[in-house]
Formats: sequence, structure tokens, C-alpha cells
Amino acid sequence: MSSTPSTAASLVCTRLTFAWPDGTGVFDDLTWSVGPGRTGLIGLNGAGKSTLLKLLAGELTPASGTAKASGEIGYLPQDVSLDTSLRVDRALGIDAARAALHAIEAGDTAEEHFAAVGDDWDVEERARATLAGLGLDRIGLDRTVGDVSGGESVLLRLAALLLRRPAVLLLDEPTNNLDLRARRGLYAAVEAWRGVLVVVSHDRELLERVDQIADLRGGEVHGYGGNLSAYEEALAVEQEAAERQVRAAGADMKRQQRELAEAQVKLARRARYGQKMYDAKREPRIVMNERRRQAQVSAGKHRQLHADRLEGARERLQEAVAAVRDDDEIRIDLPHTAVPAGRTVLTLRELELRHGVRAELDVHGPERIALIGANGAGKTTLLRTIAGEVPPAAGLVMTHVPVRYLPQRLDVLDPEVSVAGNVAAFAPSATDNEVRARLARFLFRGARADRPAGSLSGGERFRATLAALMLAEPAPQLLMLDEPTNNLDMASVGQLVTALASYRGALLVAGHDLPFLRELGITRWLRIEEGELVRVAEEEV
Repeated sequence: MSSTPSTAASLVCTRLTFAWPDGTGVFDDLTWSVGPGRTGLIGLNGAGKSTLLKLLAGELTPASGTAKASGEIGYLPQDVSLDTSLRVDRALGIDAARAALHAIEAGDTAEEHFAAVGDDWDVEERARATLAGLGLDRIGLDRTVGDVSGGESVLLRLAALLLRRPAVLLLDEPTNNLDLRARRGLYAAVEAWRGVLVVVSHDRELLERVDQIADLRGGEVHGYGGNLSAYEEALAVEQEAAERQVRAAGADMKRQQRELAEAQVKLARRARYGQKMYDAKREPRIVMNERRRQAQVSAGKHRQLHADRLEGARERLQEAVAAVRDDDEIRIDLPHTAVPAGRTVLTLRELELRHGVRAELDVHGPERIALIGANGAGKTTLLRTIAGEVPPAAGLVMTHVPVRYLPQRLDVLDPEVSVAGNVAAFAPSATDNEVRARLARFLFRGARADRPAGSLSGGERFRATLAALMLAEPAPQLLMLDEPTNNLDMASVGQLVTALASYRGALLVAGHDLPFLRELGITRWLRIEEGELVRVAEEEV
């Protein structure tokens, strides 16, 4: 796959300020610059990563400040939609040049054909090479977009950008909804890029392929050289130093508090002695009044000195605490989800899905099963069939324990009802105090539990849905998750892994995020291929 980026390419934000129409501020005087190389832009859900990319791409207009690139910008948004009736060559933006080239080859020497081709005489070869580099070599230029899968349409949009050879390439969560084959094609495109590339992602494998990490937090971007692993190592060192600073600042504040208290005791003693001398009238009153005045001035300065030192120590402590990240972890215990190792939790016999997929399967005890396969293979349909949402075309589905299913759409909660109200609906025998105590372990503390589910961010909505399912009555002993890490930031993925570590039942997870699946401790890998559910070894994935 060819690309001809300029070594002088750059992307610069200067004093960028942006707020939503309702007044919610996102950026205030943000200044950030990016040079050639691959930059992974990360941050918590709601930090403003997608908004920043839209500002850089000119999709949004800042209230003040500028975002400028040294050349053309190519932008791949999260939600890619292409007209399914388009031919592939038109979707790639090469249809006019290609038609003119074919006309010239057929003997038509009209001037407009040469103008349409310009210097791009190898346009077809470049297009096919670009498609092949993304793993789309089977897609012909004369086919229609409707013939390709959703993941392939994302790569098709990326191919169109690569063919334009922009100086700056902006990608927003490009691996969402891509299967493993499509992801590997995208990884190859990222590794081959030599211009300015900024990619928003939570995909660990993708972020291991960047040159630097830009961490968006609190409206500011902090840069770290190296890939994701290097960033995590640097952050760990940084946080360890910050925690040491907190301890030192805390000790200093206690010392200043103690010295202030001791100083006040000394001043009180001096005041009592001075009053005693004044009452005894051992010296002329004018002398004693002057001594009292000087003592009061001195005492005031002494008090102020210690008060200033205490305030300085308090400010240093606050600064040190602010430098320590508060990426809370979910900490729960779910004993009622436990399943004995020998117990059968799921049986599939001669099952045939409406898609034509056939499956035979027995799941025992607390197995952790990964369900993989290309987009459109039937993973979601299989999970929905097991959950009882769609009937099988043939065969039997027997669940022997309570089952819960978390769909990709996260449409389990009532958006008009509070988080606490939604969880209470799944656990009707629990008291309000019990519901709130359980929710606190899912990081919904106090007023956060009273927010309507519809007002939550993507990561919060996922966490609330997971809480509702895992705290449900009866406790789920078979939990099925469909692409759970889509649209989750890295902190939320970490929270999910922690929560599932506490889950003691059987787990069936459909997905393409291999690092996440491996963190779950998968015990069996199943793949849907050529209409069959087959077991594969982890090294074959």
C-alpha cells in the first residue's frame, strides 16, 4: 500500500475553545501540536476525543482559537455509512479517472479524458493494491457497496482516504465492529503510514503500533513517547512519584499544623505574662503600652507566618492529590453466581440458526468461552437464540441455570428511570439501601445512582447495565456478552475485566478484542466458520 506523506506535515491547535449549545464546556484554550508519525489519542469516555477530532477535521467550529493542518486532512468518523447502491470504484473516488482511462484505452482520445486521468495512469493498480493491503483483495472495483459487510465498508472508506494521500489522517475508533481479519488489515495500514496520523482508540493491539500516546484529560493533552506499553510504564512511574509527593505533602501539612498550634500556645503564654506585668504596674504605663503594642504586632506576624506556611502546605497537598489519578476500579463479590465445575449450564443439540449456522455444544461449570468469527457469521444470532430472543430454525437450546444477556445495543435499561430504579427492577426483593450499597461498588455513589439511565455516557451506561444484570435476581450463572468493549474507553475496559474477575458463573463472550478476551482467562475458544461452530486452539485465533 503506497502513501506519500510529507515529512513537513503537521497539525496544530492554538488556544482552541469549544462548548456545546447547552453551554457545556469541552475545551478552553487548548494548545496542542502533532508532527509526522502515528499518535494514539486516548482518554476517558466523555473526555472529548471525538469532539477534538471533529474540530481538527473541520466538522465542528470552535468558539475561538484555530486548528490548522499543513496539508489536506483525511477523516474517518466512528459512524461510517456508505450508499449501498454505489459501485466500489465510486466509493473510492476513482470512478471518473477509471472511466476516462478505459475510454482512452478503447481509442477515444477526447481531451476531457486526459484531463480526468491527469497524472494518475496507475489509478486501478493503486486502488487494487490499497484494497489488498487492507485485506479486501476479493472486492472488485465493479461491485456495489451493498455486497460488502459493515466492517468491510469501514475499510473501504479508509481505502478511499489512503488513495487521496492526505497529509494528515484522522481515525476515530476505526476497529469498532471490525472482525479479526478486518482489524489486521487496518493494523497493516496504520503501520505503513508515514505522515501525520491521529487515531482515537481503545484497541490495545492498534495502540501498540503507534509512535506516541496523547492522553486527553481535564481538557488538556499530555504527550508520552512510545506505544501503549511505554505509556503505561511511564504513567506508573509518574503516579508512583505523585503518590510519594502526596505522602510528603501530607506530612508537611501535619508538621505545619503542629508548629502553628505550638506557636499559638507560646503566644498565649507571652500574652498572659505581659498582662500580668501590666497589672502589676512595675514600669511606666507608656512603656508597658508600647511593649504590649510591639508584642501584639510581633505575635500577629508570627501567627501569619505559620498560617501562610500551613496554607502553602495545604496547597501543595491539593496539587499533589490532583496529580494522582482517580480511575476507580469496580470491586464486587458475587458468591451467588458460582457454579460447581461438573454442573451443565447449557446444552445445544442439533441446533440450526435462521442464518443456517449449525451447533452442538455443552457448557459445564464456570467455563469462560470466547465466541469468535467474521462479521455476519452469526455470533449475535447464536447468543440471541440461547437467550430466547429469537427461535431456532431447528434443534434444541436447553439452559439449566439462570441466564442474562448483554447485547451490543445496551438497550436493557429504561432510559427514563434512574440507575438505582433500573437495578431495583432486576432485584425486586432488595431494599433501596441494599441496591445503593451494591451500586456503589459499581462506582455509582450518592447522586450518581439517581441519574436517569438515558443521561449516562457510553461507559457509564455499560457499567449500569452490567450492574443490573450481575445483581439481578436470581443471580445469573450463565452470562453472555456481545462485543462488550465496543465504545468503551481503556479505563472502562479495565473496570469490566475487574468486575468479571468477581463473576463465578459460566461466561460466553462474543468479540474480536483479543487482548481483552485473553485478560478474561478464556478456557475455550469457539469459532463460527463455514456455517459450523467449531473449537479452535488459542494459537489458531
